[in-house]
Amino acid sequence: MNRRRFLLVSGAAVAALAAPAIPSRRATAAEPGAPLPIPQILDAGPGAGNTLNALSGSRDFVPGVPSPTLGYEGDYLGPTLRMRRGSEARLAISNRTGEAITTHWHGMHIPGDMDGGPQLLFGEGETWAPTLPVDQPAATLWYHSHVHGHTADQVYRGLAGLIIVDDPDIADPLPRDYGVNDIPLVVQDRSFSGGRMVYDLGMMGRMQGFHGNEVLVNGVVRPLAAVPAGLVRLRLLNGSNARVYDFYFEDGRQFHRVASDGGLLPAPLPATALSLAPGERAEIVADFSDGRAVRLMSADTGGMMGMMGGGMMGGGGRRGGLHVMTFEGSAPAGDGPTALPDRLPAQIPDLGQPQRQRDFVLNMGAGGMMGMMGGMFGGGGGMGINGRSYDMGRIDQQVPLGQTELWRINADMMTHPFHVHGTSFLVLRQNGRSVDPMRMGLKDVIHVGGPTEILVRFDKPASAQTPYMFHCHILEHEDSGMMGQFTVG
Repeated sequence: MNRRRFLLVSGAAVAALAAPAIPSRRATAAEPGAPLPIPQILDAGPGAGNTLNALSGSRDFVPGVPSPTLGYEGDYLGPTLRMRRGSEARLAISNRTGEAITTHWHGMHIPGDMDGGPQLLFGEGETWAPTLPVDQPAATLWYHSHVHGHTADQVYRGLAGLIIVDDPDIADPLPRDYGVNDIPLVVQDRSFSGGRMVYDLGMMGRMQGFHGNEVLVNGVVRPLAAVPAGLVRLRLLNGSNARVYDFYFEDGRQFHRVASDGGLLPAPLPATALSLAPGERAEIVADFSDGRAVRLMSADTGGMMGMMGGGMMGGGGRRGGLHVMTFEGSAPAGDGPTALPDRLPAQIPDLGQPQRQRDFVLNMGAGGMMGMMGGMFGGGGGMGINGRSYDMGRIDQQVPLGQTELWRINADMMTHPFHVHGTSFLVLRQNGRSVDPMRMGLKDVIHVGGPTEILVRFDKPASAQTPYMFHCHILEHEDSGMMGQFTVG
């Protein structure tokens, strides 16, 4: 790879943990425990020549059994892009996948013409070169393709990666040695048949979203991470198409939640479980100083997973469990912090009082029962928001620039992760109960199972030619029309 594309930020510690793009042997269902690969860090600074190649490829998740895949700069997933607040990230995404794609910067506060939504499609052999102003708190974000009707398939095959936004003006008191005590974890469920990764979307997959039979972390089935015997920061992304995870350590150990989708919380919050819906991120700090191997698990409730408010997506209790990965505190503790501070340098804005209210209902069957049946059986569209399935030629809302609004969101039949482009928001109420937004932090995805209220403001413009999206982040629902678009100006 041409070194002018990116400044590769690496070190001996990162190199020791990082796996090559295609290791000689991978974990499989029968062989869990391969080393956790650490995505390469690529500095997406303002320097020229930063090309990110989107590629089609093949990966042997099971030795000798190739699966067709997509990735950025590799065969599956992409590098972690590091950006700095107050600067620009200049990127050129070159499409070598053989199909049309977009690249959406999920969680970034950027104008609509750089957001990477469905209108910003570019084909095989074409290059899209946005200059992204980085103007938001330090956070863990991500990027992925966002082609209407094909988002689920393209993300499933690997067209996604993490973003880390740093703020040079804020002293971060948490572990921050990337790949050593600051570990990125892209968690995805994928389905395998005969060792080959498959995406066979039947009626139930369209209805509840596609669920796999294995859990991958950074592209490996149930890996092992050798981490320092001390405090370790874990940057968790639920990169699955539809599965909701209820993470916990098998031995019941406590950890501290320190950041949400949009950045740090005001204080570390002790917890023993963490729920993440598709598209959500969280940062936690866990203590591995006892040196014992411990498995990270997720609840497995099975069934319809959220239909009519039950199951995993409806917050059902633990029943069995999914083995996600294993940690072993076997490495030296290093120079990281030995204790968490009482307070964190969170940057959560005061959005003030809302000047207007908007209502959104996520519909499994836009246009009635026939619409729902069309979505279930692959007839195109079928699902929607406020009774209307997505139409790229229609603007659903016009939002004033810089004004705070109250958005009220509800859902029918099952729960849905609701994502808003172009900003972060604060959650005020869920299911009729007040929420302390300081404990939940800045969000861009909220899991909606009943009446939900968010406070939102947009400080970047979006035109009718390149509007922002609001949509369900169950990717099969988004592709089936559970999405709308809006301008800001």
